[in-house]
Amino acid sequence: MTEMLRAPAEVKYADELDWLESVDDGPKPYSWRLSPRMVRLFVLGSQKSDKLGRQVDQKWFGDASLVERAVVTLASDRGLLLIGDPGTGKSWLAELLAAAISRDSTLVVQGTAGTTEDHIKYSWNVSMVIAQGQSRESMIPSPIMTAMERGVIGRFEELTRSTSDVQDALISILSEKYVSIPELDNDNVVFARPGFSVIATANSRDRGVNDLSSALKRRFNFVRIPVVTNRRSEADIVRFRTAELLRRHQIELDVPPTLLDILLQSFADLRTAAASATSDDEKLESALSTAEQIGVLEDAILHSQFFGEKRLHAGTLASSLVGSLARRSPEDLAILNRYLHGVVEPRGRKDGGLWPEFLEGGRQAIAVLS
Repeated sequence: MTEMLRAPAEVKYADELDWLESVDDGPKPYSWRLSPRMVRLFVLGSQKSDKLGRQVDQKWFGDASLVERAVVTLASDRGLLLIGDPGTGKSWLAELLAAAISRDSTLVVQGTAGTTEDHIKYSWNVSMVIAQGQSRESMIPSPIMTAMERGVIGRFEELTRSTSDVQDALISILSEKYVSIPELDNDNVVFARPGFSVIATANSRDRGVNDLSSALKRRFNFVRIPVVTNRRSEADIVRFRTAELLRRHQIELDVPPTLLDILLQSFADLRTAAASATSDDEKLESALSTAEQIGVLEDAILHSQFFGEKRLHAGTLASSLVGSLARRSPEDLAILNRYLHGVVEPRGRKDGGLWPEFLEGGRQAIAVLS
């Protein structure tokens, strides 16, 4: 695990998953490694009422009913589509579910404009075909076909970014649960084993890119992942991800609660401004998601570690916020400048604290980019 830049969930939490399997006496659907109750517990963490022999940390922060609906869907013969704004944790939830159910979250197809039908069915090893002809040995199964053969979970990221041809090919897989291989005379059908399912994700902001057909929608149960608006939940997510970052980089640095409050308040202010904007030019291009908050804090921490005093300052946080959110010039810079002078400056005069330093750091960052 120490040699991986980013270990998949089943590797990262292998010890915990092993322990959950050892104490799990609940009924398991098909080839599931954990029972639905334990899958939920792995994702959302344990409570005292669970009466387990050890603490299981929460890994995804959101409404428990969403996780329960997702688990129930995967126990049926329907696919699961997680849909929501960027940065709401759709992919992370999909990875955790696949890791808990199948102990393999790596059977992933990434949807793009260049994704083809071969990516979700199969392709051929050209050199083996030339030498030996077409056979099952010379066939290269896609991650989805591998999931079918093994009876486990396959994942499809950014489904709406793939073309209609690819989406149509997925309809037959979800509906018929087999893939035909017309190039072969014998052994030319791959049937899905019990336990096979697909978790797809879709960005709600991609509506109109490649809209899902009604036929494909019917093959999925939709679970909408909302933007986290609860201040406490958002703080928990940022702390959780920041702790992971510090462990990965072996950094010993404290994030003062006052600075975390400033970060959360800044994003809340900017979201409020975006909601009241009358045109796109008055909104930041950023989605202002929780994931982007984590990115801002990560940037500030690393800058403090490598080029600062190994202590996080409000000015560094403000500089990271401006650098991360100012994607258009001059539109985004103007929006951030208005925020600093119209909101942060009066708050600094009224409340004091670290807000004046945050204001000055933001001003300097904007001056560099202007």
